[in-house]
Amino acid sequence: MADRFDRKKENDFEREPVPKHMRKGWLHLSLVWLGIAIALSATVLGGTLGGGLTLSQAILAALIGSFVLAVVSAFCSMVGAKTGLSTGLVSRFALGKFGSYAVSVVIAIALFGWFGVQLALFGSSFQNVLKNTFGLEVNVTFLVILGGIMMTSTAVFGYQAIEKLSILAVPLMSLLLLASLWKVLEGRDFEEISNAPLFGEPLPLGIAISLVIGSLAIGAVIGPDISRYAKSPKDAVFASFSGFLIGFSAVLIIAALLAKATSEVDIVQIMLGIGWGTFAMLILILAQWTTNDNNLYSAALGFSVIFKKMPKYQLTIIAGTVGTIMAIAGIYDNFIPFLTFLSAFIPPIGGLYVADYLLDKKKYQFQNLDKMQNVNPIGVSTWAISALFAFMTTPQPNGFGLFTFTNASGLDAFIVAFVLQVILVKVFNTNNSSEKKTKIA
Repeated sequence: MADRFDRKKENDFEREPVPKHMRKGWLHLSLVWLGIAIALSATVLGGTLGGGLTLSQAILAALIGSFVLAVVSAFCSMVGAKTGLSTGLVSRFALGKFGSYAVSVVIAIALFGWFGVQLALFGSSFQNVLKNTFGLEVNVTFLVILGGIMMTSTAVFGYQAIEKLSILAVPLMSLLLLASLWKVLEGRDFEEISNAPLFGEPLPLGIAISLVIGSLAIGAVIGPDISRYAKSPKDAVFASFSGFLIGFSAVLIIAALLAKATSEVDIVQIMLGIGWGTFAMLILILAQWTTNDNNLYSAALGFSVIFKKMPKYQLTIIAGTVGTIMAIAGIYDNFIPFLTFLSAFIPPIGGLYVADYLLDKKKYQFQNLDKMQNVNPIGVSTWAISALFAFMTTPQPNGFGLFTFTNASGLDAFIVAFVLQVILVKVFNTNNSSEKKTKIA
């Protein structure tokens, strides 16, 4: 019985391609992406846009930032759909065996951190809702542990459980957001709301767009973790645009409107203010659950590439335990600079493996994985240079702040990695071909 239980949890194809009969259409994948996008942190970001920008600027920032994320995710997800492999395995083609191990570690640590940060935010917000709505004083550590258990539970069972939770949660969360918007805007003049004065710290439009891009840049780059379940690259691309351009931008815009109408950034506080305490609690639980189980899921996928003899469900439980301990230890206050540091290393991974795939699609097949060299010097060099470029464009104190490119350091690194990988592969392949011809002559 225990053996069958273990095999069931292992059946997430973490070290092999997802079989064709297990693949899903774009609508199923879109719901998973929407589950990731509709998070408490996303509504806070939308509120921040509403407080620091005019309404038209907030909408523009949400649309442009979401479009960029959709494009990045579409390219990365296309590779995942074509190969059926996770991000950690896909990166082996461009970086080599040991290079892919480094990718898996960096991604897993970053997602560990985000899991802890989101869980800490969940605990403190949940505590606030219980106190204001029901008059209950509940220890925040208990709520963090409870949230950690819930979020780990779906990640343990893999993609199938995450998809089922998203199918349940996304429509309900969407209805709650729309109902909140209707309630807040009822009887108000829309022109008055759109012309409401700024109540937060003013944001330059470029910085606002970069905030939107940076908020989900890691999720877009590790798109293969989700899109490996896509029936076709077309389904993966449609899902990326549905989840990011339509879903994520809608969440940001609704949150900005709510903020403009109430002069409040926190959507939980807005719901408490209009008397929807139970709804606020429900959306808090579902929004963080559908986002954070994906953080844990991808972290465990990354470690599965390295710890090949350990079942993924065990890695997931270990990861969830560590992430929960991080949240209890106060990671929310101390880990943001480190996550910013790691985020410079992750976006270029997507740029280089997308470029490498487009240059040599035939190489990207499962049977070729073991043929890859231990270290691919071109891919590793591209990664290092692009990450350094990201630090140069990241403002101080987390970066060098030497100059700006797109105002989003993660996007800077993605673009530079893509272009540099194309140039280096073309140059070195041309040189190698010339050398071979000279030896033959």
